[in-house]
Amino acid sequence: MSVNRMQQEFDKKEERASVRLNKYLGETGLCSRREADRLIEAGRVTVNGEPAVTGRKVGPGDKVLVDGKPCAREEEMILLAVHKPVGVVCTTDTRWGDRTVEEMLHYPKRVFSVGRLDKNSEGLLLMTNNGEILNKMMRAGNYHEKEYLVTVDRPVTEEFIKTMAAGGIPVLDRKTRPCRVEKTGKKSFRIILTQGLNRQIRRMCEYCGCRVTRLVRVRIMNIRLGDLKPGEYRMVTDGEIEVLYDMLKDSDNRPVKERDRT
Repeated sequence: MSVNRMQQEFDKKEERASVRLNKYLGETGLCSRREADRLIEAGRVTVNGEPAVTGRKVGPGDKVLVDGKPCAREEEMILLAVHKPVGVVCTTDTRWGDRTVEEMLHYPKRVFSVGRLDKNSEGLLLMTNNGEILNKMMRAGNYHEKEYLVTVDRPVTEEFIKTMAAGGIPVLDRKTRPCRVEKTGKKSFRIILTQGLNRQIRRMCEYCGCRVTRLVRVRIMNIRLGDLKPGEYRMVTDGEIEVLYDMLKDSDNRPVKERDRT
């Protein structure tokens, strides 16, 4: 089954009667839905010559412009597996002079990431022109797995593994869920999360009295980093996408109140 055919099946209930404007913008490859809402609120989006409002729906005959430029949904879904190196940022904000993933890739079509890695982390980053699929992948309420290999500055003890795995570690205003943690070396471990809290693994390690010296994401759901070298990327295969869509079939792409929030 081709990627385009699977995309059609994935979107079969949304085959364009009318959709919310932020969803439409997300499917153009311009930005995520959250970023689309910001563009709308900033007055940078018009529909048929009129300023857009949050929550508006658009149909096939509507003319949508962002900053005066027309936007249309990409017919071909792009899904890339990227090895983000240390020092490259996932944001599109270039005010601080950092090199962005987009600058590194030089991909001929507009793609964006959902589910970031911080500047000092490396590993698997998924990039796409379809905001819907990655919203479903990265929503914490859907409990999809992300796997990391981590090296710290102190020996990994049994007590450390138990504390990390048990959950309940405070991270900003949240607490961590129970997760799977396995020692892989004297100062290294593997961790599988179903959350994506800000700098979560680094903050968990700090809580346990150590500091991360290397952090590599090696898997998101069924998609693996494999032997990609830093800075390289590949197209996600048809087989991977077929498995991915099956895993996503019951997922929700809307914000979900986390059931384990305390």
